[in-house]
Amino acid sequence: MRILITNDDGINAPGLAALEEIAAQVAGDGGEVWTVAPAFEQSGVAHCISYSRPFHVAELAPRRWAAEGSPADCVLAALFEVMAGSPPDLVLSGVNRGNNAAESALYSGTLGAALEAALQGVPAIALSQFYGPGNRDLADPFEAARAHGADLVRRLIPTMTADRTGYGLFHNVNFPPVPAAEVRGAMATPQGRRPGIAMEIAAQDSPSGRRFLWIRSGDQQVASPAGTDAAANLDGWISVVPMRADFTDHAALDAVAGALA
Repeated sequence: MRILITNDDGINAPGLAALEEIAAQVAGDGGEVWTVAPAFEQSGVAHCISYSRPFHVAELAPRRWAAEGSPADCVLAALFEVMAGSPPDLVLSGVNRGNNAAESALYSGTLGAALEAALQGVPAIALSQFYGPGNRDLADPFEAARAHGADLVRRLIPTMTADRTGYGLFHNVNFPPVPAAEVRGAMATPQGRRPGIAMEIAAQDSPSGRRFLWIRSGDQQVASPAGTDAAANLDGWISVVPMRADFTDHAALDAVAGALA
């Protein structure tokens, strides 16, 4: 199996090193793991692409490349340049430092890479490691992802097929903020929404008197409704949310059609 890995935390991120181990186990003997990841951190860029400017890619080692672009750019660079003619069988993105559950999924560059792969017809999985009091001070905060990632990916591969006709399926995986031994298992969940949690602005004046605005997220230890992703994670479960890039609210179509009649 040929696996492409990428992330949004950058080519030197510890989560990418964890993903390299996961991918190597999944690829198996005779398999290949290719890395095309951002040269610098690209957190929060979602599905951004460098549409209005070119970007540079550099080979750092065999099958290891850095791109001066977004995670979605990295996928495009891999498919059309770095791995042109021999595309990957699977794209893995992550392991993100922090969760991409609930509303955080909408901003995630980790998911942006998986989404782009799915749009290109390549099966993809985004993996993120929830941080919290139970794991942030561990010697390896990615312990749960390292221990359970390869087995989980193997179990998810049969649920996906290459699809170039519609909006392809990709999976959003979040590992819970607990040591590996305390992970209770994995469950399929819908995406949730943490009540009262949204991005916000913190303003700060610099010594020169200029006003700067910092974007920050809300409390990530707030659970989403029972049965959804962030709630499962905070209860010790790995969540798997099947996703597509179709933003249509199908349940609202009839109401809108009636209003336009």
